[in-house]
Amino acid sequence: MAEAAAVMERSDLGSLAVVEGMTLLGLVTERDIRRAVAAGAHLDATHVSEMMSRDPDTFGPDLDVWDAAAWIAEAGYRHLPVVDDEGALLGIVSPHALLKALVDTV
Repeated sequence: MAEAAAVMERSDLGSLAVVEGMTLLGLVTERDIRRAVAAGAHLDATHVSEMMSRDPDTFGPDLDVWDAAAWIAEAGYRHLPVVDDEGALLGIVSPHALLKALVDTV
């Protein structure tokens, strides 16, 4: 988990996808790391699989940005995993990217 936190810090990311091949298994988020630390976990000895958010909701690449924004507002999530029809991870949309897309539509 410490390595995941270091990668997130270096890359200025709020989450990392945990994949097997291109199949999304879960997400490690800033919240997951914060919860682990608050629970007393030693990040050097904790595996990502122990603390990741498993089986997150996913969306297809054709999701309308307004629908995506509504989903984030209702669900309270900060990351939108986007997968293709076969379930392969295409990317993760951040709130910042979503906000920019919304501004561009106006």
